[in-house]
This record gives sequence, C-alpha cells and structure tokens, in this order.
Amino acid sequence: MAPETKSRKPANTAFKQQRLKAWQPILTPKTVLPTFFIIGIIFAPLGGLLLYASNSVNELQFDYTFCDQRPPAPDDPLGQNPKFEPIPADDITSSFSNSDLNAQWARVVKKLPLEYDPTGTREIWNCLIQFNLPVNLKPPVFMYYRLTNFYQNHRRYVKSFDANQLKGEAVSAAAIKAGSCKPMDVVGDKIIYPCGLIANSLFNDSFIPPILLNLPGSDAQNESYEFSPKGIAWPSDKEKYGKTKYTIDQIRPPLDWVERYPNGTYTEQFPPPNIAEDEHFQVWMRTAGLPDFRKLWGKNEKDTMKMGRYQVEIQYLFPVTKYGGTKSLVISTVSFLGGKNSFLGWAYIVVGVICVVLGCLFTLRHLYKPRKLGDHTYLSWNNNNGQNSGSNN
Repeated sequence: MAPETKSRKPANTAFKQQRLKAWQPILTPKTVLPTFFIIGIIFAPLGGLLLYASNSVNELQFDYTFCDQRPPAPDDPLGQNPKFEPIPADDITSSFSNSDLNAQWARVVKKLPLEYDPTGTREIWNCLIQFNLPVNLKPPVFMYYRLTNFYQNHRRYVKSFDANQLKGEAVSAAAIKAGSCKPMDVVGDKIIYPCGLIANSLFNDSFIPPILLNLPGSDAQNESYEFSPKGIAWPSDKEKYGKTKYTIDQIRPPLDWVERYPNGTYTEQFPPPNIAEDEHFQVWMRTAGLPDFRKLWGKNEKDTMKMGRYQVEIQYLFPVTKYGGTKSLVISTVSFLGGKNSFLGWAYIVVGVICVVLGCLFTLRHLYKPRKLGDHTYLSWNNNNGQNSGSNN
C-alpha cells in the first residue's frame, strides 16, 4: 500500500483562500475632486507656516576651509598681527545680506595646545573670522560645525566601533581583533582606545567663544559669548558611554590622535579621554546619514547674543581638502518648529498648489464633458466589438 502523500492544499479558511471581506472605493468626481481641493487647502497654508518659521530663524555660516591659505600672511615673523580681508561671498551663507555682515578673515600663527604638543614648540595657523551681527539673537543660540563630502554613512565606517569598549568595559585584545574595529583595533600589544574608524576621525577643530569687540565706553573690555558643550548630546547617546576600566599601559590613542599625546601614548599627565563626559565625542559618534551634515558644538540657552562686531578664533586642525570636503562654522537660532529648513515648507506649498490646479482642471473637464457613471459603452469588449465591426465593413 502506497504511503499517503501529504496535501499541500491551503486550509479552507477565509484568510488562506483569499475570501476576506474587502472594500474598494470607487473613484468618482464627487469623491476625487473634493479630495484634491481639501489636500491643497490644507497643504498650502501649512507649507506657508513652515516657511515662515524657517525664515524666522537667524543663521550665519562661514566656510573656513581655506582660511589657512587664502588670507594674507602677517608681516611680522611671529605672525601675531593679522591682516584681515573680506571673506568671498561664496563662502558666506546667512539670513542677512553680506553687506550687513562685513565679514572678514585672517590667519595667525599660534602654538599648538599642550595636549597636542607638550614641548610648546610646534606652531599652526589659526583662523580669525570677524563679522557684524545686525540684530540681537535671543536664546537659545547654537554653534555647529558643518562638513561636506564626508561619508559617515559608509558601510564599514558606520559599524567600526566596539559598544562594550565605549561602555567602559576592558575588552580584551582578542575580542577587539575579532570585532568590527579593523583596521583601528590593536597596534603591537596595545589596544587602541577608543577603537574604530569613527573615533579615529574625530573632528578636532576648536572654536574659541565669539568676542564682542565694540562694547560702548573707552574702558570697556571685550565680552565673550560662551557656548556650553553640556547637553549637546542626545540623552539616549549618553547612556552608551562610560569611563574606561583599562589601565594606561594596556591602551594607546587612535593613530590620528597621536599628536595629542607625548610619543603617541597615554600618560598620567595626558590620560585617555573620559568619553562618558565628552559630549563632543558623543555627538561625533552619532554618524550622519548624508555626506553633507552639521553637528552641534555648543549652545547658550540663557544669554542674548547682542548685536555688534564679533571675532571668532578657530584652531585649524581637522584636514578636509585631502578628501575634497569643506568645513564651516554655523551660528543659528531656532523657531517653534526647529531649525532652518525652507525645503519642507516649499514642498508642502508645491504639493498644495499642484492639488488645487489638478482639482480645477478636472472640475472644468467634468463640467465641460461629463461622463455618466456606469456607462456600458466604455467597456473594453464593447469598444473591441465596435472596432471589429467597423473593420469588417
């Protein structure tokens, strides 16, 4: 007796036999035309509101990529007397006219910070940017850095870190080698801390707080507008980081950090960073989804940034020209809907206008040449019969 074969027929249920009740709307002029107008009436004003909110944001952006090359060099040997010249208009983006800003830049020679050069002998170009602030900026005021053509969303780059190491655990060298930190994992018998490509490429330009230069009164001193690094990282990101349990002799800095530490090693004088408190590091580790992005550097939620002429000094360290990118300084406020984003407002307006125009066109078409609902003469087999009979004649 042949064994009974198991049937592959689906069970006789409404779901598996595709007998579920369904409803399919019939698109008629009475339903389609009002839908177009309703969408247009809702989207267009909403887009106008979004555009108004975006335009109410005051923002300044200065591209300082070539600030170490284009401004004239100082005349004195020490390079301490800067020679300012106007910043090219293409390097300025703002909600004010460029003539109002009168933006200028210069370069000066400065000693490397001690964490980069403990001998105090190395020198680099620093970038100075001066600009007029035409209006008072009410808090909160934010400072960002913006990078272009930097692909943080690359597959290998995105996963190049060790979550347990960032959490503070003393992960073994074998576990680091077996993880996803390559090629920034282990050098000799030393574990790279923090390991991975993301940490290795940490943005290391520094921004000295803007200084208000033209305070009233002959004896008035320049006033700094402070941006705090506290609270710039997402609360959910802060939970991912902890103080490391490694000892100094177990670890070494990432390869692109070696200039910050004597002989490329951690010491008692120059210990590894406490990434549990370093929110600049935490912000950088949240990778961007697009090659052009901005990241928060600091914020001031208490003080008004007074109108006047300001100077910002930038420690020029992060290289961008070698990969064809740019870097910019951004100072911005926010609206009740967030930061500056005119695209979203225009997108809503365009969709609303298109819907209204289509609604008008279809309404005119319906009034000029209405079509009876359920007219059998439009059925395909009726049209085919008519064509066949005409061809036979």
